[in-house]
Amino acid sequence: MSVTYSSYLKLDELLSLQAPLSDGPEHDETLFIVIHQVYELWFKELLHELDYLVALLGRRDSARALHTLKRVLTILKVVVAQIDVLETMTPLEFLSFRERLESGSGFQSYQFRELEFLLGAKNPAALERYPAGSPARARLAARLAAPTLWDAFLRFLSLAGCAVPRAQLERDPRAAIEPSEPLQSALVELYRRDPLLSSLCERLVDLDEGVQEWRYRHVKMVQRTIGEKRGTGGSEGARYLMTTLNRPLFPDLWAIRTRL
Repeated sequence: MSVTYSSYLKLDELLSLQAPLSDGPEHDETLFIVIHQVYELWFKELLHELDYLVALLGRRDSARALHTLKRVLTILKVVVAQIDVLETMTPLEFLSFRERLESGSGFQSYQFRELEFLLGAKNPAALERYPAGSPARARLAARLAAPTLWDAFLRFLSLAGCAVPRAQLERDPRAAIEPSEPLQSALVELYRRDPLLSSLCERLVDLDEGVQEWRYRHVKMVQRTIGEKRGTGGSEGARYLMTTLNRPLFPDLWAIRTRL
């Protein structure tokens, strides 16, 4: 049988995956399921593109790296914009099926945790939320041990002649990304002499800002939907999400603004 649109995309299988649990079912549960399934697909694509970006930086392919970053930033805009659709659901409409979620929570999205780890926001305690021996835990353990996008970028800059401090090149990839004044001095010099490399730095700032925008919009969506209630799955809901705000992924790229 020849390949068709439906067979290539496995549409029959895909469209069978939206299975509301509420009685009726409640009208808005289908929207809730579709939006979150689409989020997971976008998370998969973002991981795919960011892993590719790391490989491109390793090959010193600046042009392709810039193109890939543009794609990642465009996807992020779509991811943020989907919150507008979720916000068409009122608190009462969400409450009509919320109890059916039981312990299920977006807090448990292992792909989003992978994204955080790849971007440098690593938290070893996050592994404890997944059963020992599970594929999700294995994936997160691998991401925890692996270098981050920032580590790949610093190696790329070093090979391009930027005076990246040795301590930054040899840092523990499991550790949090901490600001470094010697690195900031090297970045200031880079901005002044190399427009191409500085444009790559600026796209990383765009990426950082895009992730922060997603976090802010997510918090506000949760607040307007459930207020200060605990999240499903026992999370702290909006209170926890508030703690993730204003925490840059690449602090050195923000710190140099006052020195340029």
